[in-house]
Parts: sequence; C-alpha cells; structure tokens
Amino acid sequence: MPKLPDEFIRQLQDVNDIVEMFRSYADVKKRGSTYVCCCPFHSEKTPSCTIYPENQSFYCFGCGVGGSAITFVQKMENVGFMEAVQILAQRSGMELPKTDPSEQKTADLRRRCLEINRETARVYFANLLKGSDRRGIEYFRQRQLSMETIKAYGLGFAPDDWGQLRRHLNSKGYSDEELVIAGVCRRSEKGRVYDYFRNRVMFPIIDLQGNVIAFGGRVLDDSKPKYLNTNDTPVFSKRRNLFSLHFAKKAASTTLILAEGYMDVIALHQAGFANAVATLGTSITDEQARLLSRFAKQVVISYDSDTAGQAATQRAIQYFSAVGIPVRILQMEGAKDPDEYIRKFGAERFRLLIENAGDVLNFQLDRCKEGLDLQTEMGQNEYLRRCVRILAEIDDPIRREVYCNRTAKEIGIRMDTLLMQVDRAVRQGKKNAGKIQFHAIEAQSLQRDELNPQAQQFPRESRAERMILAYLLKFPEDLEMVWDVVRPEDFVTEFHRKVYETVCQRIGESSEFSLSLLADVFSVEEMGRIMGIAAAYMEIIPDRDALEECAAVLRNVRNRPAVSDDLTDDDLRRLTEKRRQDG
Repeated sequence: MPKLPDEFIRQLQDVNDIVEMFRSYADVKKRGSTYVCCCPFHSEKTPSCTIYPENQSFYCFGCGVGGSAITFVQKMENVGFMEAVQILAQRSGMELPKTDPSEQKTADLRRRCLEINRETARVYFANLLKGSDRRGIEYFRQRQLSMETIKAYGLGFAPDDWGQLRRHLNSKGYSDEELVIAGVCRRSEKGRVYDYFRNRVMFPIIDLQGNVIAFGGRVLDDSKPKYLNTNDTPVFSKRRNLFSLHFAKKAASTTLILAEGYMDVIALHQAGFANAVATLGTSITDEQARLLSRFAKQVVISYDSDTAGQAATQRAIQYFSAVGIPVRILQMEGAKDPDEYIRKFGAERFRLLIENAGDVLNFQLDRCKEGLDLQTEMGQNEYLRRCVRILAEIDDPIRREVYCNRTAKEIGIRMDTLLMQVDRAVRQGKKNAGKIQFHAIEAQSLQRDELNPQAQQFPRESRAERMILAYLLKFPEDLEMVWDVVRPEDFVTEFHRKVYETVCQRIGESSEFSLSLLADVFSVEEMGRIMGIAAAYMEIIPDRDALEECAAVLRNVRNRPAVSDDLTDDDLRRLTEKRRQDG
C-alpha cells in the first residue's frame, strides 16, 4: 500500500511519547536510561517489558511483543496499521494524510459500526420510554431502577418485531450487510436479514472512550437463552471488554467489584458503588484481568454462591493472581446476588460486606470441604490432602504458618504434623517446577519458527543476520558502509532478507530513520521480532570487524555441499568431520 509521508510518521511519534502511553496502562518505573513495567499484553508479576525513550520503542522479553507507538496501539486496540495511525493522530490533533483505499475501507467500516450501534441504542432507548409495549419499562421499575439510572446506562427495549430496527437503520442509509457486520441483525439461511435482539430489555455496552460497541439483551419471560450478547464484531470482543468499566474507571475507589451480571452492576451503581463491573456473558478472561489491573489495586469478587458461581470465582482468582492483583471474596447470606441483597438489606449492609470480605486463602480452604464428610476418617484425610496443596503454594513462611495453625485446629491435628506435610509438598513443588521449566525450554527449542522457519536450518547464519540487522537498526547512518559489506542476496533466511531490504530502503528514503517507518510493511508479530533483534544487541553492538565476519558467514554458506535428506547418520557424521577439518 502507498506509505504515509515519513515526516508525518516522525511527528506522530514525537507527539505521542511512548513512555506516557505505557503509563496509561501499566506502572512504569525508570531503570537507568530505560523504563520497565509489567507487560500489558500478557500476565506477569515481574516486569519484563522495557521501554526505550531514546528511539521511542519498546520490547517485552517475556512475550516477544515490541515495536513503536503505532505497534503498541495496534496490539492494545486490536486494530490494523492505518486505524492505529488514526487513533494516534486523533489523540494528538494531527490531520491524517490521504491513505490507501483498502486500509481506509477497514477504518470506515469500524466507524460505520460505531454509528450503527449509537443509532441502535437510541432506538432501543426510545422504545423503552415511548414505545407502545410497556413491558420493558415495567421490568426495570420492578427491579427498582430510577429514571436517572436508566438514562445513565442508556437502557432500552427491543420489541417482539423481526424488522423494526432494520427498517429504521435502512432509512438512515445503512445497508443490510453493514447491519449484519455490526451484529445488530442476522442473515437467515435463505438470505433474509432480521433483527437479532427481539422481546428483550437491552443493555448497551460502552467502551472506555464512550462508544457504544455492543449490546446485551435479557428476555422478559422464561425463554432461552436468558441473556443474548452481541457476537464479536470489528469494534467488539467479549474477551477484551467489561460492562460499566467506563464508569468504574472514574470511581474514587481503587477497589473494583467484579459482579456476575448487568443488573448486579447497575443495582450496585445506583446504590453508590460506581466501582462495579461485570464480564459479558463469559467467565473472566486473562485479557479482562489485565485490563482491570490498569485501574484496580484490589478486586472484590461478588459472584453468586451457587456451584457455578463458586467455580467462576476460582477461575477469576487464578487470572488475577497471574497479573498480581490482590483479591477478596464477598460472602452473602440471605440473598443470591448483590442486586437482591441491596434490595433486601440496603446499601450500608452491603458496604460492610465489602469491608469484611474474606481473603482468597480462606475461600480456597473452605472449598476444600465440599463434598466431604468430615466426621469420617476418609473425609478428614481427603480434606487434609486438599488443604496441604493450597498451603504449600503460600510463599511467605510466616503467613503459611498462620494458615496451617487455622487448618490444624479445624481438623483437630497437631500443628507440627501439618507443617511437616506442607514442607514436603513445598519441596516437591519446587522439584516439579524445575522439571516443568526444563521441559518447557526444551519444547520451545524444538518448536518451528513460524516467522522465520529457515532459522532452524541455518542457525549460525541466522545469528549472523540478526547481528547485521541490529547494527543497521542502531546506526542507520552507516547504511553505505553496511551495504558495501553485505547485500540482500547474501542473506540466507527470507524473513531477515526482507527486513534488511526494507530497512535499507527506508533509511535511503528518509532523512531520519525510526522503527515507526516499518510498521506499515510488517505485522505486529513481525515488528515484535524486529524489535527483539534490536533489543538483544542494545548494549552490545558489533563493530565493523564483527560485521564483516557475519557477512563472511553468509557468503560461505553458498560454498557448502548440499545435504540430502536421504543421508544416513554415518554419512552425516563423516560429512560433519570433513567440514570441521576443512574449516
């Protein structure tokens, strides 16, 4: 596609400081001339993401994501190159140059989807307040929602009509195909387009920028499914968004309440708990946990007390633990969910529940009793085994001893006996962890490199290519010298050759080279690999002699005899020995 002017890309990079961009998503700390933080793209407790203000780039040594500010937005917002550029331009007030038609088409489709969602929300809201079918507004009144709350959340109603919304949106100039892509309509097997949501109260889902990106709908009778949600669209992903986060992020509290459904969150908000959110018809995901970690220092999980709710709580604990967010568990008696509890006992009683919410370990230890008869020896032994597994995972010895004391009293055994069992489990756990880590590294080394598959066939040459690329990325002003030493045809692996050719071309075309100038050619994954090469040699840069040695390695590969796949092991050993003697 036609590339954007280099000067525009440089200005875009200059006005969107990458360190400040990361500060919006992570706790960034200065370390020497660089900055570090926990990676916003994967779960971790120890920072492995490094930000380089010198060249406005970043690289995560944990997951391999890296690149420029443009790459950052592409990955964070799950958008293409041009959409990322548009987001950065809008953020900084820059006017966007004319763009490639195909990229513009994608951006236009996202814009149209957002317009469709906004107009759909208006239709549903008007149906609720002014429509002839009053069942929607009666439902919300029965749930004791005020008009202020209904308006704040833009709640609505989809009537029992297969085409009301479609007809309205068609009249506004939106095509059937656009309505299907946006998720507000469906197409039948016979090709007929119809309204997706019917006979339901509607909950608009709003992103952090205030855009309506999807909908959830609840039936008013006993039909199934009880809740229906928008499927993934160009502007919406169930895994990456949370209901009411646009309100919760503005709340004064750094503790967020994770509830199970839309009505729970809305009831909490109306009762003064604006710091409540909910997932979107699925269990919490690692992406949602990382998203919450940007706004919360602590999460209180308020799921239903039934079996499904308890299982969902356990999964949520694991995800929050992975991103390092402390968790407490809300235990409710006399009500099945926060909405019912607040209606029965009031907001102040619920506030006390939050203040006295139990910690994760107590919740997990209590779950160890499920399905067991603790009056029997068999039940006690199984309870003890379950508890030992949990207690062995506590890193702090003093904290571990406190919980061991509680458990020993609960089951009526000697403290030293339990501690001995836990210590044995801790030692075994470390041994197993070492084995798992070893096998993971071993397996990783055997994995096929999808981006550069030839690197496994030519490991020595691939290393030489990476060193040449690292030098050129660090010293683009030495292009002429590097070009004299090595040419694209000398490269053995296709991916590194493409990177070399592109970098050389962009350096030659630009008065000031930066990684951002590559983002329109390479994918997010490829940009991560390129940044990984640069980051690996950030402190240790090869000199010209090393550069020439690398070039010699690449040229020498042409003179090697071909190795047939049909050679026996003995043939390979003899050939290897001959090469060693010749070399």
